[in-house]
Amino acid sequence: MYLVVGLGNPEGEYSNSRHNMGFDTINKIAEKLDVKISREKYKGLYGETTINNEKVILLKPQTYMNLSGDSIIQFKNFYKIPDENIIIIYDDMDIEKGNIKIRKQGGPGSHNGMKSVIDVLNTDVFPRIRIGIGRPMFKEMTIAYVLEKISKEEREILDKAIDKAADATIDIIEKGIDKTMNMYN
Repeated sequence: MYLVVGLGNPEGEYSNSRHNMGFDTINKIAEKLDVKISREKYKGLYGETTINNEKVILLKPQTYMNLSGDSIIQFKNFYKIPDENIIIIYDDMDIEKGNIKIRKQGGPGSHNGMKSVIDVLNTDVFPRIRIGIGRPMFKEMTIAYVLEKISKEEREILDKAIDKAADATIDIIEKGIDKTMNMYN
């Protein structure tokens, strides 16, 4: 069993922002696999599917970014999902806009959502897919940068990365993390 989590802030007000790359990727995976993300449980919106004979839960925590771990831990505990089968997808300012990076483990960097996940799960050993959103011109603009609406031109660049991240997620489940890292990194 796998838990695939896209980090973001509740859609509506925060949709089409750089900080919602995780949610956008969950939506893309759901579209590719014809899954509805409409069920509510444990402070999250989710849907279920099967990939490679494995049950897969696609989750969008509805707790706001800095409390993302609260929803994830409840799914992990209820379904008894091992850490190595929890895939976290999120935006990353340290990666060039439009690129993705896959890792088996690692720290949160400056990402508050990942800080919450690592704190609540009490480990940093789980796969993650980071979607590059680039950096603002000045450090003081970080919060505004991640939350502002994306232009049409930038959306085209990020949509390609989201599509690649969705494919990479499916590949992790079908082919394993090592092979997938070699394919995409």
